[in-house]
Amino acid sequence: MFLMTRSAKKKQQAAADMRNQMQSGAGVRTIGGMYATVKEVHEDTVLLEVAPGVHALYAKNAIGAVLADEEYNRILDGAEAAHGAGPVVPDDASSLTGEGAGAADKIDLGKTEGKTEGETGKDSGDATDAAKAETEAAADEKKTGGDAK
Repeated sequence: MFLMTRSAKKKQQAAADMRNQMQSGAGVRTIGGMYATVKEVHEDTVLLEVAPGVHALYAKNAIGAVLADEEYNRILDGAEAAHGAGPVVPDDASSLTGEGAGAADKIDLGKTEGKTEGETGKDSGDATDAAKAETEAAADEKKTGGDAK
């Protein structure tokens, strides 16, 4: 029990020392995971620049880590995703199956069989026109008392 208490106290003391040694211009990570640059250090608070021209006041206890300049710059430049050179999410399913799909193999889901390019996209318009015609017919029938047919 004594060893666990001593270990926890050592960690707390190391974190307090790290926070007290912070200086302006240092890159930090908050306990919430936000990366920022220290602008001013006060007794219990720290002024952080979270984006160019955007400042936020944080409690010193909210600073999770003071980062080395190289690490902070690497994170800001997006070099964290250096695991692979290509994109993480593929653009199409052909890269998942290993088979390349040529232009002739692609299916255009917007067209139906028997339509030309000029006729595409009229399906929704045809349905709307039919609904309008039914509404107009019902209105005419109502006006004439059903004798319009």
